[in-house]
Amino acid sequence: MERDDIIEYSLHAHHSEEDGKKIRKKIFFVTALLSIITAVEVAMGIIWGKSTLDPNGWAWASIKVAFIVMTLVKAGYIVMVFMHLGDERKSLRNVILIPYAIFILYLMFILLTESSFIHEVKNFIGWV
Repeated sequence: MERDDIIEYSLHAHHSEEDGKKIRKKIFFVTALLSIITAVEVAMGIIWGKSTLDPNGWAWASIKVAFIVMTLVKAGYIVMVFMHLGDERKSLRNVILIPYAIFILYLMFILLTESSFIHEVKNFIGWV
């Protein structure tokens, strides 16, 4: 006996070929972008390892900032595409993303101010 109360939703998915091409193009673009950013991060880590640069110099600081920016770009694309936040209204996106951006900026501020304070304390005590 066949049940008529079970609906197979995958059989009712009607997508045109144009929609499929747009979706595949978007998936390939996001995959390529995330792969390229990851490859650049790995290459930067291999080429400019911490042992080759002065840990207190501007070059190492700029590499750290570049890593942070690339990681945030990857996180943003993952949230926008794979968590479908990019399909929502702009106001909902702002309500979700702006507090996180403020929180990340706050964490970076705390990181920079406290790390210099700890360094000054270590110098004062004589641990450095």
